[in-house]
Amino acid sequence: MILPVEYPGGSYDIVLERGALARAAEYLPRTGKALIVTDDGVPAAYARQIASVCPGSTIVALPQGEKTKSLDNHRALLSRMLELNFLRTDRVIAVGGGVMGDLAGFAAAVYMRGIDFYNIPTTLLSQVDSSIGGKTAVDFKNYKNAVGSFYQPKGVIIDPVLIETLPDIEVASGLAESVKMAATFDEELFKLFETEDDPVDNYEEIVTRSLMIKKKVVEEDTKETGVRKVLNFGHTIGHAIESTSGLGKFTHGQCVAFGMMYTSTGEAKERIRNALLNLELMTRYKVTASKILSAVTHDKKSRGDNVSMVFCDKIGTYRIEDKTLDEIKELVKKVQKEDAE
Repeated sequence: MILPVEYPGGSYDIVLERGALARAAEYLPRTGKALIVTDDGVPAAYARQIASVCPGSTIVALPQGEKTKSLDNHRALLSRMLELNFLRTDRVIAVGGGVMGDLAGFAAAVYMRGIDFYNIPTTLLSQVDSSIGGKTAVDFKNYKNAVGSFYQPKGVIIDPVLIETLPDIEVASGLAESVKMAATFDEELFKLFETEDDPVDNYEEIVTRSLMIKKKVVEEDTKETGVRKVLNFGHTIGHAIESTSGLGKFTHGQCVAFGMMYTSTGEAKERIRNALLNLELMTRYKVTASKILSAVTHDKKSRGDNVSMVFCDKIGTYRIEDKTLDEIKELVKKVQKEDAE
């Protein structure tokens, strides 16, 4: 399946096919140089497969984990490209999860004011969400995605076979992002998380429908000024927990799961909670309101003293509200009190 994504000034294709990695030569340029950025948690054979079809390629393998998404590693990638005499006609290819996509994409975005970037996501989370839409970034001073840019890829190659080697927690983390999209946009998709079947059994349908949601949203709102804000459901408080708990303590998807519990209400909250529990994700994490506020003040969705937040009261719907820091503080306290009862 080929899903074209159109945005102001250009377009790119998402390739979603079993065995796509083995057929990468069909989707990648064969001329010029390529910097293949991966991490030591990704099977080395994946990057070698890409290198075998890209003459003039160099593989850079970084340590696995959120801490790798730093300005130091960003600088190292830029230095490597300079050493290899990369030109504007060359490219960067990420082979890995969201960390690799964010880091490599940001390097491509700023090297010589932008060179081509291809993303080959190897985790479920990056396949259903972070690999498309053009968000690239690194963490800075313990704040997640504090430095980055919008920079669209030239192509995305998604091979469902790759998730078969992932640990269960990584699969659940990725599915949390699909729960987020289903809760706010697609009740029928959400129902796939409420059956007795293992959601992984419906993996390809979940990935396809999640990608269709993300594609439609980013085509309508590339720079997150309108409906794309909805994709941040669970992220305002989730990112705060991710930052204040120590980057890397929890997976990103697990933190989004925590965040959704603070910004859903009524029947929707119970359905989301049950869906997350079906994935064996935690739904409660106690953190002081002051720590949440400290991180939220650096949130990219902040506008002065207000933060734009997404709420879900009924599955398949959403509302966006601006909240003051005092209102967020009271929300955190209220939810934690309810959970304790």
